[in-house]
Amino acid sequence: MKKKNKRDLEKTYSKKEMINKLRRLADCLENDKYFSIQIAGERIHVPVSAVFNIEHERSKDEEEIEFQFKWSRD
Repeated sequence: MKKKNKRDLEKTYSKKEMINKLRRLADCLENDKYFSIQIAGERIHVPVSAVFNIEHERSKDEEEIEFQFKWSRD
């Protein structure tokens, strides 16, 4: 089995794209289905068992809110 390399990247979406992704995410959560999203050419499947959290970071010049999804890879 091939190991996936660790990666840390950020993808920017337009407001319309983000609305569509959040709507799809909410539909998946409400219906107990996995969420699928493609980021930088890689299809990611977020399982129903994922844990969700919101992170807030603040520095002198900017603030950031991150919606995070975490799960174990088997």
